[in-house]
Amino acid sequence: MKIEQYRIIEKNQIKDFVNALISLSKVVAPVYKGYNNYAFQEIESADEVSLKYIPTIIPPKKYFLPKRETILQFDTKDEMKIEPVTEYDNLILFGVHTCDIAGIKCLNMVLSDRPKDTSYLIRKKHITIIGIECNDYCDEYASCSFVGAHMPTTGYDLMFTELSDCYIVHIHSYKGVEIVQNTGIFKPANEEKFEELKALRNEKFKKFSNEIPTERRYVPDLFDRSFNATVWKELEQKCLSCGNCTAVCPTCYCFDIKEEVDLTLKVGERYRVWFSCQLDPFAKIAGGIDFRRERSARQRHRFYRKFRYHIDRYGMIFCTGCGRCSRTCMAGINLKEVLTSLIRESEAKIWRKWL
Repeated sequence: MKIEQYRIIEKNQIKDFVNALISLSKVVAPVYKGYNNYAFQEIESADEVSLKYIPTIIPPKKYFLPKRETILQFDTKDEMKIEPVTEYDNLILFGVHTCDIAGIKCLNMVLSDRPKDTSYLIRKKHITIIGIECNDYCDEYASCSFVGAHMPTTGYDLMFTELSDCYIVHIHSYKGVEIVQNTGIFKPANEEKFEELKALRNEKFKKFSNEIPTERRYVPDLFDRSFNATVWKELEQKCLSCGNCTAVCPTCYCFDIKEEVDLTLKVGERYRVWFSCQLDPFAKIAGGIDFRRERSARQRHRFYRKFRYHIDRYGMIFCTGCGRCSRTCMAGINLKEVLTSLIRESEAKIWRKWL
């Protein structure tokens, strides 16, 4: 932490700052939608923004990986014409929580790997991320401390942290420098505010305790012992295979490819849409064979995708602790409860070996 990288903005100047952003670019921010629900959407005024909010219904990944995205257009009327399509906007994402920034970092890792997702990478370059740090838990569903997503590290251009009478802002990129210069609202951080930030972080480490009764480093070993756990069969009795959990997850990136052709059968487009491993057609292959027919197998696959497979490939847990899957599950499946049940069953198996 270097004090030169920090700036101060008064709390009563936040709206001026957001309105200044709107004058510079398209701005997307969390907006209250009623019934304790929030959504990221384009704003026209700072009055629309909710700075204190629980994670939005759909994570901001929808601006990096749209729910429906045209890949190419073709026209064979006179000659074969095929044009690849990449749609993007220059936009600023304002008020992004650290858990959602962690989700974007996971997507960056996967979609930069071979074969690279060119559309995603182009779109990412045109998006500026301004984060806001959570000083308290969002609600009882959050498990961000367990996966290490509760503290700002990297993946943003500016990060706002609320102090007693102002916000201290960390500048983390050249984009962030440009915004600070172009808005002209910020003041240099002084030693007093810098020390207040350090004290806040120390208190936060105490407040954000481990929400799961194990340590993160033991997660790979836990899942190595849990493939045949009875927990998966218990989830099968609950799960409705609605796909809500994957639709709202910040790190799910599976998609299906579809094509639409006009009545002449000569003009059309190819596009991709979000898809879910929790839906029955996902694992069906030629001959109607479904290698993940049971809901227990689908739920197990979802948990292993978050807590095991990506550790081997990328060295990262692909759960950000945002709690969206637990909030939106119509069957009441709670991620923290599932992990706790796996731990208890695993420990019981270990003890039985010694008896």
